[in-house]
Amino acid sequence: MSTADREKDAAFKRRLSFTGYRFAVLYAEWNQEITHALRDGCVETLKMNGVGEDHIGTIAVPGSFELASAASMFARNESVDAVICLGCVIQGETRHFDFICQAVADGLARVGMEECKPVIFGVLTTNTQEQALERAGGKLGNKGSEAALAALQMLEVQEQARVFPRNIMPNE
Repeated sequence: MSTADREKDAAFKRRLSFTGYRFAVLYAEWNQEITHALRDGCVETLKMNGVGEDHIGTIAVPGSFELASAASMFARNESVDAVICLGCVIQGETRHFDFICQAVADGLARVGMEECKPVIFGVLTTNTQEQALERAGGKLGNKGSEAALAALQMLEVQEQARVFPRNIMPNE
């Protein structure tokens, strides 16, 4: 984890305690060298921000396409506060890449909006295996860690929405 990521983690610790929150971390088994690294970075970042290991469920799904369906299942569970979806789709010679990427993005967005719960898109969509490895703990950091930070930030936004006075609008 980079210094910048650690600084972001520290900033979260100062704003909200995440000790009571529960996370479902869904990860695709397809391209598992990459997705397991994303999963591990995600879990490490959650723990660094005070989330207990017993509040983090890691669940494998067959591939990135199945993330949306699994996210829906877990988002409907009242004991889950946020769902983090991790996968990797690498461009091939056919349009399969385009269909999978679009379906996953649309599906995860829809689940998050329907369930009014943070559902995080941590799916790499790269041209090559090398690009994916660079984003799964390589020179470009770990996007699984970034997905965990996004979930924490969205939980803060959700908390702000709950306590925000109904008679005051932002920026007024």
